[in-house]
Amino acid sequence: MSKQTRAAFPVVVGLSLVLVGSGAAQAADNLLGTWKLNITKSKYSPGPAPKSSTTRWATVPAGGLKITSDGVDAAGKSTHTEIVTMFDGKEAELKGAATPTTRLYSRIDDYTYEFVTRVNGKVTTTSRGTNSADGKTRTLVTTGTTPDGKPVNNTAVYDRQ
Repeated sequence: MSKQTRAAFPVVVGLSLVLVGSGAAQAADNLLGTWKLNITKSKYSPGPAPKSSTTRWATVPAGGLKITSDGVDAAGKSTHTEIVTMFDGKEAELKGAATPTTRLYSRIDDYTYEFVTRVNGKVTTTSRGTNSADGKTRTLVTTGTTPDGKPVNNTAVYDRQ
């Protein structure tokens, strides 16, 4: 290795690490932020749809995410839930749910994530969230059944705030 190559090597390695790190940060940033439900673009089956929903995604120590959701259900009742996930294949408690609920989150790619919901220990739905390439819209498709066995086929569209 020449003297010039040896001198340039630390700069190249350092720049490479910065670029890789910024790519990882950009991928995480794709999920972060505040998202508001766009009722007119969303479809709920069985209905009725909630009157409103806003979710906030924020990082937590050790690389996880905290997801906080506030809204108003179809009956006009205020709702508030929180969950912390590490995307590590372990179930996490959905705090604030009306019945004991857990979710197991996994990342599919930089723009897509999935979670399986259990209510009272029974798998009820699977949800897949996909962010648009421009980062302005998130679509969450949920399929499965309600806790009492009715089919669920929802498409919730969220706009970044």
